[in-house]
Amino acid sequence: MKALTLKEPWLALIAAGKKKIETRSWKTNYRGPLYLHASASPVNRNDPQTAELLRLIPEESLRCGLVACRCVLTDCRVMDGPFLEQMELEPVERLCGIYAPGRYAWFLEDIEVLPQPFPAKGMLGLWNWEGPSL
Repeated sequence: MKALTLKEPWLALIAAGKKKIETRSWKTNYRGPLYLHASASPVNRNDPQTAELLRLIPEESLRCGLVACRCVLTDCRVMDGPFLEQMELEPVERLCGIYAPGRYAWFLEDIEVLPQPFPAKGMLGLWNWEGPSL
């Protein structure tokens, strides 16, 4: 099963329905089911952007070190001028990512919070999670 590791609070924002686009510096050709894992790294509460993001979600929704969501990766698009102009109309989504020319927008759909999150050690890039079949 393919998985992607994110830092918190970004996974919690996805779980809360505030974020449906994951922004990355690299593209993927993969499309399909994807599990989302929150890295074990502590949340940097001193960062002003992170502090602003934390106001959008309940504190108890942070899931460090856990595979906590499943979704479907439906598309991956390069961020060009027209795309970035369109994103100006989505202030919360824009706040939740890094939107700049040449980066990539990964579109997540059918986001589902797992009733029982699973501990896992994440990795960089897309990785294969050998967790229980759900």
